[in-house]
Amino acid sequence: MSQLPSPTRTARPRQAEADEFDDGPFEFRPATKDGHKARLSIQGPSGSGKTWTGLQVAAGLAEGRKFAVIDTERGAASLYLDDIRVPFDTLPMRSYDPRKLVKALAAAAQAGYPVVMVDSLTHFWKGADGTLDQVERFAKEKFGGNTFAGWGPAGDLQNDMIEALMTYPGHVVVTMRASEKWALERGRKDPVSKGIQAEQRKGIEFEFGVAAEMNTSNQLRFIKARCPAFRGLELDRPDGAVDIAKPYLDWLRAGAKEIDSSTWVDAASSAAATPDSLLALYREVEAASALATPLMHPETGQPTSLGDYIRSRATALKAAGQQ
Repeated sequence: MSQLPSPTRTARPRQAEADEFDDGPFEFRPATKDGHKARLSIQGPSGSGKTWTGLQVAAGLAEGRKFAVIDTERGAASLYLDDIRVPFDTLPMRSYDPRKLVKALAAAAQAGYPVVMVDSLTHFWKGADGTLDQVERFAKEKFGGNTFAGWGPAGDLQNDMIEALMTYPGHVVVTMRASEKWALERGRKDPVSKGIQAEQRKGIEFEFGVAAEMNTSNQLRFIKARCPAFRGLELDRPDGAVDIAKPYLDWLRAGAKEIDSSTWVDAASSAAATPDSLLALYREVEAASALATPLMHPETGQPTSLGDYIRSRATALKAAGQQ
């Protein structure tokens, strides 16, 4: 199996010439919702309707435009094409190395998809080459079989993947397989249901702005909602476009303006860019919490992040003697 290079995380130590990027001022700014996008997860057991509902939500967020589906479920999403009536493209995947999802997101960003749906994120945890496989691989190849030590580099890959999802320059919808948790309680002979748990890293659903779970009766319950319209809400056979996408978009857009990350890429790529202008651009992107935005490097065609691209451009210009 070919090994993809791990995307570099902006928080890690850098070479001396890039220290000025790490040593930025602690500057408080007025709070704003400018540029924020939908981040929604739907978890549930097989047959709960999470793929169908996720597609409806993605179609509603796309507002008639073509969206993208990163498909790990052997074409399940494509079966609903005639029912959704909104065009979407799919990217089938068979290897679930977290670095490949980062690359897929960078490709989707380059293609300009306004919405990306990952169906499902579970495979990048427990599927072939997923995070759990990476733990074992690192343990064997670098740490003499020490699984605990393998969690260090494998955890970095997982974290990079989540950062890429959270900073994608469009809306993100993910589904996750889930199973019901049961436990015995004192004084009872039969186990008691403790709810549904996603088959992904513990607590991952709380990385998303809105998280919901579905049961086999196609009932949806919001378990986390920054959007006030969803707090405490339960929906029976929801229409994802009407019941979820519309109120979510209305809330995000209230008093906010859109931010097009392509303008940052254009500014970083400009022939008129200087080390000073790139540092100022880096600070602007940093203030928007967008340094980890995935993209394909305009020159190498390899997956990178917006922050790393800006830094690399500044380093190259300095090496060429430009001030």
